[in-house]
Parts: sequence; structure tokens; C-alpha cells
Amino acid sequence: MKIHSATSSRSSNDKRERILDAAERVFARSGFFQARVSEIARDAGVADGTIYLYFKSKDDLLISLFESRMERVNSRMRDAIAGLTSPTEKLSAIVHTHLGLVKTSPQLAEVLTVELRQSSKFMKEYANARFGEFLKLIAAVIVEGQEAGEFVNTIPAQHAARMVFGIIDEMALAWLLGRGESFDVDAVSDWVVTMLVDGLRPRPKAKVEAKAEADAGADAKADAKTDTETNQGGGT
Repeated sequence: MKIHSATSSRSSNDKRERILDAAERVFARSGFFQARVSEIARDAGVADGTIYLYFKSKDDLLISLFESRMERVNSRMRDAIAGLTSPTEKLSAIVHTHLGLVKTSPQLAEVLTVELRQSSKFMKEYANARFGEFLKLIAAVIVEGQEAGEFVNTIPAQHAARMVFGIIDEMALAWLLGRGESFDVDAVSDWVVTMLVDGLRPRPKAKVEAKAEADAGADAKADAKTDTETNQGGGT
């Protein structure tokens, strides 16, 4: 009886994974709105009604697919930074790994970057715990860099993490919408890392204050020039 139960459970899990794999292909190929449950069932090799034994709706299927795939993405990220000691190297690994998905797993990247935004249920109601884990992973690297003196500590780590994600997500979206013809992913990954690391690098306080004073002086001169020109114009 126990053997039968274990076999049934394994078969059920296998079928669920087949449906998720099929949903990934269909959503990437047809788009979330255009995709039909019957199309996903046919791709998975199951009856239409079988889908609803595992998922309440197409939105629920999309959310379940996101949870499953984000778990894999988070695992990849953890593997990518494992063994690295420098926060800068870890941040670089995260950027390269995330953007690398558009080349190594374009279907997955299409679903995570484009199609999820098409579900109002996902955008408005879903708690998004897996994505939260992803942001925490980035934030932990930022904190580590701040404590090591590699990154400026005036930016809250959780906000910096969202900024990092915003940049790499936008570049992934641009690549996907351009079908890979707009730019080289590896080169862009290097550029993003350069910009992030330079932006997060601490500046000597004296230099920052000197620049601020110089900018203020330049603004004052510009205002004075404008006032003079205005007065001269009024006198003619």
C-alpha cells in the first residue's frame, strides 16, 4: 500500500512538472493572453480537464510556473556566488548569471520578464515570495560590500537591490523584445557591472563636498549672468 502511494505521488508530481514545462513553452511561444489551456494540455500530453486537477486557472498556472522557475533562478544565483569572497565579484556574478538567462534559457526569460506582466492577478494579488528571496540575495551582497568598505553605505541595501534588479531586468527585456539582435549580452553585462560598481564605490568626503561647492558656485554664476542679461534687456 505504501509502495503504491509513493508511486502515485511520484506520477502526480511528474505530470505536474510536465504541465509546467508545457506552460513555459506555450506562454513563451503564444503569449499569456493568447495561450489556451487546451494548447498547454496538448503540449503536455494530458487531457484538458487534467490541468484543472493541479491548477485553478490559467493565472494560477502562470504563478505556479513563476514559483517553480524562480526557485531554479535563485539556486543558480546562489551557485554563481558560492566560493567568491569579494562582494564586487559576487555582484558581477549575479548580473552575468541573470542576463545570461536570455541566452541560455530564452523561453524561461520570456515568461519571467515579459509574460508575467500580462497577468493582473500576479501583479496585484500575488505576494511574490520567490522574488523577495531574489532581492534579499542581492541585498545581502550589497550589505557585505558596505561592511567591507567596497560599496557606499548611504544607500539602503534593500533599495539598492531593487535598483540593481531594475537595470538588469530592463536590459533583459530589451534583448528579448529585440529578439537578441539589439546587443551582445556578455558585453552589456560587463557595462552594467562597471556602472553599478562605479556608482556604489565610496567617494572621499572631501572630494564630494568640493564637487558640491563647485556645482553650487557654477549655479550661482549662471543665475547672476541670467539676472544681468535680464536687467540689460529691460533697459533697452
